[in-house]
Amino acid sequence: MSVATDPIQVPRGLKNVVVTDTELGDVQGSAGFYHYRQYSAIELAEKRTLEEVWYLFAYGRLPTAEQLAAFRAEVAPLRPLPAEVRPVLRSIALAGATFHPLAGLRTALSLIGAARGLRPVYDQNPAQRRVDALLISAVTPTVLAALHRIREGLEPVEPRADLSAAANWLYMVTGAVPEAAKVAAIESYLVSTVDHGFNASTFTARVVASTGADVASAVAAAIGAFSGPLHGGAPDRALEALDAIGTPDRIDEWVRAEMLAGRRIMGFGHAVYRTEDPRARMLLREIGQRLGGDLVDFAVAVERRVLALLKELKPGRELPVNVEFYAGVVMELSGLPRSMFTPTFASSRVIGWCANILEQAADSKIIRPIARYVGPPAPQPL
Repeated sequence: MSVATDPIQVPRGLKNVVVTDTELGDVQGSAGFYHYRQYSAIELAEKRTLEEVWYLFAYGRLPTAEQLAAFRAEVAPLRPLPAEVRPVLRSIALAGATFHPLAGLRTALSLIGAARGLRPVYDQNPAQRRVDALLISAVTPTVLAALHRIREGLEPVEPRADLSAAANWLYMVTGAVPEAAKVAAIESYLVSTVDHGFNASTFTARVVASTGADVASAVAAAIGAFSGPLHGGAPDRALEALDAIGTPDRIDEWVRAEMLAGRRIMGFGHAVYRTEDPRARMLLREIGQRLGGDLVDFAVAVERRVLALLKELKPGRELPVNVEFYAGVVMELSGLPRSMFTPTFASSRVIGWCANILEQAADSKIIRPIARYVGPPAPQPL
């Protein structure tokens, strides 16, 4: 039987192209719903801890109380910075006039991978790959928090084994044991952002994993994709829009000017959802309203007017509020500096990247598409 070799034409950006099978989760954009394995991601964010969801991604099931305790004991020793990284972390943090925490994270994780001797996933069995994935997932928040504090002229804060992953994140960034309400807010946010379908960074991680490379390399590549403002870099930008508006009486003036100038309103519209982003509503209903305050009220007022003006000025286009809009509000109220909004997102998404890397590593087929050449005809004489 002959095998067809004709190229298959696909839409730009691979939109709606199925490239693999996954058991990790899915996004149902038209229904405004997404899930982790068989569970609603929003319900998990409302009822479960980050460690429980981390276990779900690593082992395929929610843990019992005993399994959860053992898992916490397993990952806690993986959080501290390796000794080999500490001497160079200051150089990484202080490089450049502008702080780019995700760039620093890429560098640090590459060094950690080398120092710990992470081997190509192609050469490992599933258990060995999982060990590497847990290490990278556990140490990533510590690296990000340390880079931030060094850049601010502060000493890094060592993670505490007695604190949860969410509490440790706030503790390592701020240097103070956080209030329970802030931990609960950040934990819900972190759980809600662990994974979200076959987005650009997840696909990047899987492409690298398909080559058989090590876990740190695949995660570093995912971080590069994630750092783009069209992907993970919008929570602080959405909050900057609220700053630019300033007061409720300026909402219409500012929004109209932005839209008429053809500029995107950060925090609105999503590549997949054609309904309200379920993460945005959870962040407002379950977290923002619980924290309360003028910022929450102002954000709600802005959302309402933006949606009304979008309907007026861009009829027929569905641009509902997305996760970044209220994520910035929640993180601001939880005491996180804006430079750490996107790193907070990354500190949970690394769990999803690693799960996708492990799933991809089980398939030995390299991801190798082709491009359509549209340049001058070849060959031409030199």
